Amino acid sequence: MQKKDIRYPIGPFSPPEEIVLPTRRRMLGEFANIPAALRKTVSKIPVEKLDTPWRPGGWTLRQVIHHIADSHMNGFIRCKLALTEKNPDITLYSQPAWAECPDALLSAVSYSIDLLTSLHIRWLILFENISEEEWKRSFHHPEMGDITLETALALYTWHGKHHTEQLNAWLRGETGTS
Repeated sequence: MQKKDIRYPIGPFSPPEEIVLPTRRRMLGEFANIPAALRKTVSKIPVEKLDTPWRPGGWTLRQVIHHIADSHMNGFIRCKLALTEKNPDITLYSQPAWAECPDALLSAVSYSIDLLTSLHIRWLILFENISEEEWKRSFHHPEMGDITLETALALYTWHGKHHTEQLNAWLRGETGTS
C-alpha cells in the first residue's frame, strides 16, 4: 500500500483534457465557494496556532492562508492578460520569497480572506461574462506552457481547495504538527 503524500491531500493538479459546459458550471460553483470554505476552516484554528507549520518543514498556517490570496491575485491578473493580449508570457514570482515577506509573516489572516472574497467576486463576474471563444484564450506559463482560461479556472479551483484541505488536515492532526 502506497503512503499518502500529505502535501497533496486532494491529489496533485491534473489539467482536464476537455471542459464541457456542465463541468465548467460545476467548477465555477466550487470556485465561488473557496473563500467561504477557507473562512470556515480558518475559524476553527486557534489564533495562537497560526504560526505553527502545517506540516514538518512546511509553511506556517498563516503563510498558507496568505499564499492563497497572493496566488489568486496573480491568477486573476494572468486571466485578464489572457483576455486582453494574445497568449501573453506571464511572469513567475518566488512563492517561497513571498511567504517570507512581512505581510505574510505578520498580518492578520482575515485580511487575506477578505481580499480573496472580494477578488473571487470580481473573478466570477469576469468568468461568468466571457464568450465560449474567450474561454479558449490563454497565457503562456514558463513552466506549464500555454494555459487556457478554462484550465486556469480548473487550476485555481484546485489550488484553493488544495490549501484549504491542507489546513483541514492539520486541524484533524494528520500532518504531524498540530
